[in-house]
Amino acid sequence: MTSFALIGASGYIAPRHLQAMKAVGGDLKAALDRSDSVGIIDSYFPEAHFFTEFERFDRHIDKLRRKQEKIDYISICSPNYLHDAHCRFALRSDADAICEKPLVLNPWNIDGLAEIESDTGHRINTILQLRLHDAIRALKAKVEASQKDDFAVDLTYITSRGRWYHASWKGNDDMSGGVATNIGIHFFDMLSYIFGPLQRSVAHLRDRERAAGYLEFKRARVRWFLSIDRNDLPEAVKGKKTTFRSFSIDGDEVEFSDGFTELHNRSYEEILAGRGFGLDQVRPSVELVSAFRGMTLSPQLGEQHPFVARYSTP
Repeated sequence: MTSFALIGASGYIAPRHLQAMKAVGGDLKAALDRSDSVGIIDSYFPEAHFFTEFERFDRHIDKLRRKQEKIDYISICSPNYLHDAHCRFALRSDADAICEKPLVLNPWNIDGLAEIESDTGHRINTILQLRLHDAIRALKAKVEASQKDDFAVDLTYITSRGRWYHASWKGNDDMSGGVATNIGIHFFDMLSYIFGPLQRSVAHLRDRERAAGYLEFKRARVRWFLSIDRNDLPEAVKGKKTTFRSFSIDGDEVEFSDGFTELHNRSYEEILAGRGFGLDQVRPSVELVSAFRGMTLSPQLGEQHPFVARYSTP
């Protein structure tokens, strides 16, 4: 039986990992979180040891290793800025890592992780679940079969967040990477997965609640807008839904809202089969969002997403 440990057991995404561990027939041996609101564990692994202090968790993982009961995988659902350190801990604990996105906030951290992979012989796998979505895979196949190299793409994602967001680590750019990183990284990975390497990036809008820009990939031109402000929701959606997602190619909407519930299960199945997404697959999207955070905003109106017109630009 595959054994797991979990770092970050009380967060939003942790239940997806617990469900996936159960689905692959695994066993959660230990979990860590500063918060003790982790009753969700009882629905999956009530016998798992739980710790609120990293030092005690570390000691327990090491004790299991010395007893020849080492952990096979340490899953990481901690705040973004801690992913790098927790991946290092996993590999040094003689385990592979399964890390939520973004793997790290800056590309140079990937270089350091690659060295530790080489030193330990263990591997870091990142959850890039959109690459496993049937609709996205079908779209990638369609694009690859096409002779066209200049697809016009518009991406809009608005997911309402309350005042708590800015009081948490997610509202601190140094910890989360900002809106583009925290809620956009999986979309940027999806775009490079479908349309090839990034060739150009322009920043149009960047503040505490939203981010927007323009991207040129090998086979597509992309206008994108991300927001956590409910006031940005289209009028037809306000009061009915808290999230709005639109992904269009050459004016045709691509629907991929369904089919998300099992994607973490499929991710774990692929990882256990040796087909997880490693550092090379992660690097392009990390480079994209890291560069975006330092860009000067551009006033190039012809490239801007329509939603950007609501806000002043340079």
